[in-house]
Amino acid sequence: MSSTTLPTYFLSHGGGPWPWMRASTGGGYDALAAALADIPRQVVVTPKAVLVVTAHWEGRDFLISSGARPPMIYDYSGFPAHTYEIQYPAPGSPEVAARVKALLDGAGHPAGLDPQRGYDHGTFSAMQPIYPRADVPIVQLSLRQGLDPAVHLGAGRALAPLREEGVLIIGSGLSYHNLRAFNATGAAASHQFDAWLRETMALAPAARTARLLEWESAPAARMAHPREEHLLPLMVALGAAEGDAAAVPYHEDRFFGALAVSSFRMDATGAE
Repeated sequence: MSSTTLPTYFLSHGGGPWPWMRASTGGGYDALAAALADIPRQVVVTPKAVLVVTAHWEGRDFLISSGARPPMIYDYSGFPAHTYEIQYPAPGSPEVAARVKALLDGAGHPAGLDPQRGYDHGTFSAMQPIYPRADVPIVQLSLRQGLDPAVHLGAGRALAPLREEGVLIIGSGLSYHNLRAFNATGAAASHQFDAWLRETMALAPAARTARLLEWESAPAARMAHPREEHLLPLMVALGAAEGDAAAVPYHEDRFFGALAVSSFRMDATGAE
């Protein structure tokens, strides 16, 4: 990776507000926390901003959070009371939001600005271990309704210039997301799909893109993703680094001791 071109990431972001529940999770998220905490070392420089492509926001067109001080969105239920008082006070960046909109609009992907949008848990739970001081501006990008993988790859391609402008692009989702089988009953499907995904991400760029566009043909694809919103942030992150190698995986985990999940880093070398 050059000193001026930032990598991109797809992060399997864990469940709910896990960084604020470490005392009760029995070390289950320790490996993920360590992997996320290592990202600043890998990136080397402090980004101008982070663009988080979040699985938890969809719009008719792409939407971009553009407020200077985004609020919090507690988009989960059944968690301890203190997790509804979490604050992750990272600033927004109206300037970067406007740049994201210009790039998407210019590539034929209409986008809107949302100055009221707050940080959802796919953003603040991933970002807290990376930048615990909440001192790096964050802009969120929604998915587009219809969840077309080609559209999201295309959006990523449009956003590629941000990598040379000091903006770190992170797709925040999960490589396995079946909430009805988010336990040992989903283990076999998660391992089948994860093996296919890791194999796919290790391919040469053109073959990798072609396989990802046909992800529904992968083993256990619809068991792993009954609805694909948690996979599509990968498409955007990859589209922005389509010609680059991937660290396969950047991080591999076993959620609840059973579910295989992976995260990936795309950069010019794919080196660790």
